[in-house]
Amino acid sequence: MTTVRDLGTKAGEEPITMLTAYDAPTAAIVDEAGTDVILVGDSVGNASLGYETTLPVTVEDMARHVGAVSRATDEALVVADMPFLSFGVDEADSLENAGRMIKDAGASAVKLESGPHTVELTERMVELGIPVMAHLGLTPQHVNQYGGYPRQGTDQDAAERILELARQHEAAGAFSLVLEHVPANVAADVTDAVEMPTIGIGAGPDCDGQVLVVDDAIGLSEWSPSFSKQFGNVREEMETAVADYIDAVESGEFPADEHSHEADDLEDIY
Repeated sequence: MTTVRDLGTKAGEEPITMLTAYDAPTAAIVDEAGTDVILVGDSVGNASLGYETTLPVTVEDMARHVGAVSRATDEALVVADMPFLSFGVDEADSLENAGRMIKDAGASAVKLESGPHTVELTERMVELGIPVMAHLGLTPQHVNQYGGYPRQGTDQDAAERILELARQHEAAGAFSLVLEHVPANVAADVTDAVEMPTIGIGAGPDCDGQVLVVDDAIGLSEWSPSFSKQFGNVREEMETAVADYIDAVESGEFPADEHSHEADDLEDIY
């Protein structure tokens, strides 16, 4: 099974692959394909639970989905995303919530949407044996503060803040760093400045790895961000299959004889 140490050895040597998954069947496919890391993202709120943002996702939601993914995964490193207000408010609660993802749900690490408030928390979690993946740049849990999902690090001061926070979280013990929706040259500079592996999403080609929401990658989403790419068209396949099923039922084609059986020893029961 992939470990946080394994990711460290891959940095700068071979690309790290990461995808999200929210359920056991998807996790099994992603794992069997050879993906290094499966992130059980709080993006489950948008992708699977019908919310417009990630903010309503609860610790209970995450524990349920992390458990499903962990049980279906043999080789990939499973990382649990900590949802909005489950960390950074009270240290004891933060540690309990993160520890639950490891101890009860079966993740091997947690991810924190990071900032100045998570440096000491990262250090404390690592001290207690909870590996932490940091996340800088666009942090979707700040959607109300941003007024949307704008690119981050686009001016000198903002870029330097990202770099400084990356260094601080590395010093605190974070084993890797997600960089989301930042200029490619900023991501490249951060990657050069830290030893922990960087994993980009909308951050250009120079990070040590890449991550996408699985629904975007397989073509299940109705809409995908501009920095994503669809590598299949699962939505179209599902639409075709469902339409064919309805047609077959309505026409009487399904179920056919081969889809049914009769019990020979029964008499008529009316």
